[in-house]
Amino acid sequence: MSLPDVFHDIAERVNNWGRWGTGDEIGTLNLITDEVVREAAATVRTGHRVPLALPLQRDGVQTGMIPGRVDPLHAMVQINQEIFGPGTVACSDDVVTMGLQAATHWDALPHVSHSGRLYNGRPAHTVTPHGGAGFSGIGTVRHVVSRGVLLDVARAHGTDRLDGGHAVTPEDLDMAEELAGTRVRAGDIVLVRTGQIRSCLTGDRHGYAYPSPGLSIRTPEWFHARDVAAVANDTLTFEVFPPEVENLWLPVHALHLVEMGMPQGQNWNLEKLSTACGEAGRYAFLLTATPEPFTGATGSPVAPVAVL
Repeated sequence: MSLPDVFHDIAERVNNWGRWGTGDEIGTLNLITDEVVREAAATVRTGHRVPLALPLQRDGVQTGMIPGRVDPLHAMVQINQEIFGPGTVACSDDVVTMGLQAATHWDALPHVSHSGRLYNGRPAHTVTPHGGAGFSGIGTVRHVVSRGVLLDVARAHGTDRLDGGHAVTPEDLDMAEELAGTRVRAGDIVLVRTGQIRSCLTGDRHGYAYPSPGLSIRTPEWFHARDVAAVANDTLTFEVFPPEVENLWLPVHALHLVEMGMPQGQNWNLEKLSTACGEAGRYAFLLTATPEPFTGATGSPVAPVAVL
């Protein structure tokens, strides 16, 4: 089944292929310039730090809905072992097997493809079984530090959590931007709060996954117009699920990652940040969110921190 005209029309309007050169691999992260980072640092007033990552644990957010994306399997490989002989310093070591997008993570640009293509027009077959992503893998992202802006859509609607299936529209983003009291600008990283992660935090993993509020297919044009560097939210699927256009699965993924070259993050815990921003009366902050540099990977866990 081919993608519908509504998708291709939006794709044409938001496409960034060639904008930073035919060899570019990091897309909209190019918008995070030294000046943007200096201005981001100037947002820090109190030094209050808010962690945004979920714990990496066996009973995590994955339920088997996505094949192979397993929660972390942690094992000890040595416990208090005197590896240099009796009476020497003893060491304990561990290993983890996990899906790189199991918990709080960034999606790299080759995470999805459509019509046989990846970001910047590269062929989808450059993602291989043994080498992974030949271009634009998460390892090409060396640092992610910028001004973060929380668009608290749930709070703007006067609720703790949007209803399952609520498609977050550009009008919702405008409303949250007004609440934030600042305009999203070039190089910002936008965090969209729906409140959906509250289900996960109370142990309802299946309810967290489905049905879920999330971004509408109409929002990529909003982010493109403001030259946003990256977007993350507090849901498993990122976009509204089930989809708002029948049988059009993951269109926002394809528009962001393939057409715009804009990374997106899922499973970010924005609850404490919502409280902190509400109490401070400001929704912009310094955000550090550099992924682990796995060579060839199509995503990576991240432990973001907002500094107010």
